[in-house]
Amino acid sequence: MTQASISCKCHRFPPEIIAHAVWLCVRLNLSLREVEEMMLERGIDVSYETVRRWTRKFGSLIARNLRRRQARPGDVCHLDEVVVKIADRSFWLWRAVDQDGVVLDEILQSRRDKRAAKRFLLRLIKRYGVVPKRIITDIPHVTIISPRSRTRSESHGRQRPKSGAARQ
Repeated sequence: MTQASISCKCHRFPPEIIAHAVWLCVRLNLSLREVEEMMLERGIDVSYETVRRWTRKFGSLIARNLRRRQARPGDVCHLDEVVVKIADRSFWLWRAVDQDGVVLDEILQSRRDKRAAKRFLLRLIKRYGVVPKRIITDIPHVTIISPRSRTRSESHGRQRPKSGAARQ
């Protein structure tokens, strides 16, 4: 948390306390009343409305700093797609996971088409600024175009079962 970037001229509490309360809301996705209770346990009497004002004022700044400090994704990206039924309608859940198992992005769409997949990949590349060297899918008939060259790449492919695991 960067206390130097938070201006506390009109605030009663020091920047460390403000940054910690906003961090709890942004990073851990706690409710305002839960943050109020946690701060009270630490001996800091602050209302949930004050935490809401701090989050509104400093939340985007602290979230940006958290994203900046986040580790870069790996070179290999796994794409999953699953059909999800919500209120008797079918939707497609797309998920991108890096080689370390960190979920990079998720999107729920009503369509499954090439344009939706491209939009998802471009959004992923734009968000992280890194083009993966390999994109692995779990569907054998999907052809993925390399984002770097816009031509078919041989380094992309489907995930194969481990030797001996599926065969017997």
